[in-house]
Amino acid sequence: MAALQKLFIGIDVGTGSARAGVFDASGKLLASAKHDIRIWHEAGEVVEQSSNDIWRACALSVRAAMAEAGASADAVAGIGFDATCSLVALTASGAPVSVSPSGDPERNIIVWMDHRAGAETRAINSTHHEVLNYVGGIISPEMETPKLLWLKKNLPASYHAAGLFFDLADYLTWRATGSEARSICTVASKWTYLAHEQKWRDDYFALIGIPELTADNYRRIGNEIVEPGRALAKGLSADAAKELGLVPGTPVGASLIDAHAGAVGTVGGADPAGTPAGASDGRFAYIMGTSACILATTPAPAFVDGVWGPYFSALVPGLWLNEGGQSAAGAAIDHLLRLHPAHAAMTQEAKAAGTSLLGWLEKRITARANGNLSEAALRAGHLHVVPEFLGNRAPLADPDCRAIISGLGLEDSVESLEILYLAGLSGLGYGAGAVVAALNAKGVDCRTMVMSGGASRSALVRRVMADATGLTIALSDSDEPVLAGAAMLGAVAAGSYTSLPEAMQAMSRLQSLTAPEGGKIADFHKAKNGIYLSLQKVGIEARELMAAV
Repeated sequence: MAALQKLFIGIDVGTGSARAGVFDASGKLLASAKHDIRIWHEAGEVVEQSSNDIWRACALSVRAAMAEAGASADAVAGIGFDATCSLVALTASGAPVSVSPSGDPERNIIVWMDHRAGAETRAINSTHHEVLNYVGGIISPEMETPKLLWLKKNLPASYHAAGLFFDLADYLTWRATGSEARSICTVASKWTYLAHEQKWRDDYFALIGIPELTADNYRRIGNEIVEPGRALAKGLSADAAKELGLVPGTPVGASLIDAHAGAVGTVGGADPAGTPAGASDGRFAYIMGTSACILATTPAPAFVDGVWGPYFSALVPGLWLNEGGQSAAGAAIDHLLRLHPAHAAMTQEAKAAGTSLLGWLEKRITARANGNLSEAALRAGHLHVVPEFLGNRAPLADPDCRAIISGLGLEDSVESLEILYLAGLSGLGYGAGAVVAALNAKGVDCRTMVMSGGASRSALVRRVMADATGLTIALSDSDEPVLAGAAMLGAVAAGSYTSLPEAMQAMSRLQSLTAPEGGKIADFHKAKNGIYLSLQKVGIEARELMAAV
C-alpha cells in the first residue's frame, strides 16, 4: 500500500473572516475555505470581536477545506495558525471576559484597528522608556500595552477578572492545544517583550501603570516564549480535534501574526529563473489586506524612527525584523470609493456582471489602457490622495493623521470613479515608498517588494505599486501565500522540515516580476509623490494650528 501523503493545514484569521487551506509538502494548495466572523464597530473608534465566534469560524473553515480536498484526517501531519494582532481576554480557566463597554462577555477581543487607547498611547510615549526604542521610538494604539492600560482604567473589573491575555494568534494555538506558550512573533512585535534579552521589563509595566502583569511569573501575558513553528504541548487536544474534524495529537506549531505569515509564505522561495533567495537580493515583504505591512529582516538590528522594531527572531530565527506599513490599505481604497456618487450604482453593475467593484474597475481601466497599464495612472494627474483614513503607521508613527484629497470636482461618472481608484492606488504606493525610504536610509536593503494578500493578484495594483515606488514587485506562485505561511508552521511542528527557513525554501516560489517603468512614467510619479508629501505635511500643520485655537 502506498504511503499516505503528508498534508498540512494553515489557518488564517483576518479582520473579516477565518480561512483554512490544505497544502502538500511542496506548498501546493489542494483546497481552501473561509467563513465570515462577526465584528462590532462602536463610537470612539471601538472595534470588537468574539473569540468563540472566531474559533467556530476556524472549525467550519477547516472542515470545509478538508471536504473540498477529499483528504482524510489522518493525512494531516501538522497545523499552523496566524491571526491579526488583536487582544483576547479570558479568565484563568479560559472563559471569555468582556472588553466592551456593553458588558457582553462574548465581546472579549479588542481588534487591532481599535484606537480607543489614544490617550493611553500618548501617556506611554511620554515616558520615553527604553523599550520604546524597539517599536520605532513610538508605541502605537494598535499594540497591546496601550489597550491593556485602557482596560485597567475604563473597565477595571474586566482587567482584574482576566487571568489570561493573548494575542489572537496565540489564543488560537491555546484553544487548539491547551498550551499557554506565546510566540516570539506576537509578544516581541506587539507586547514589548525583548526577545534579544529573553525577558519582559518589569520597570516598564510599573512605569506605565500595569505592574500586575508581572505577577505569577507573567502568566497573564506569557512566561513560555517560543519560536514560530515550535511544536506545542501534546498537539491537538481531543476537544479541538473533534471540533476541527482532525486527529488528536496532530502537531500544532507556535503562531505568527497574519502579515508575518504572508512574509514567511513568500520571501523565501526561488525566483522565476529558479535562483534561491539570498541575503543580497534586497527582498522584503509587502502584505496588502485591510491594512498593509512591510516586513524586512537584517542580520544586525536597525533602528528606524517610526518603523516598528527591530525585533529579534520575530519572523526568522536569528534575524532582526523591522515592520512598517499602512494602517489602512484595502480598507482605505474601499472607503475612498464609497465617497464617490457613482459607487452604489457601479457596485450593483459589477455584481450583475459577476464580479467585485474593484475587479470591474480594473477590467475597464485595463481595456482603456491599450496594453500599457503604466499609462493608466496618467489619467489621475490632477487628482491627489493621501489615503490615511486611520492614521500613519509608518514612518511618521502618527495615528492622528487623516486622509487628504486634492483636485476633486463635481464629476459623478464611472470614468471619474476609475480615476479616483487610480489616484488612491498611487497614494498607497507613495505611502509604501516613504516606509521603504526610511528603511533604506538606515541600511535596510529594500529593492524587491514581494507582494501578498488579495490585492497582489491584480496586475493593475502590481503595476501601479511598481511605478509609484520605483521598486520591482515580485509575486508568489501561491494563490494563498498567507495560508501557505501558516501551513509552513505546521510542517515545521511535524518535523517534516527542520526549520522555518527550510520550509520557506521548499514550500514557496515566485512566479513573476514587475519592474518599474522609467521615462515619463517615472517623472510623473516623482511629481505626484512630491505633492503627496506636501499634502501630508499640510495636513499635520493644519491639525497643529487648529489644536492651538
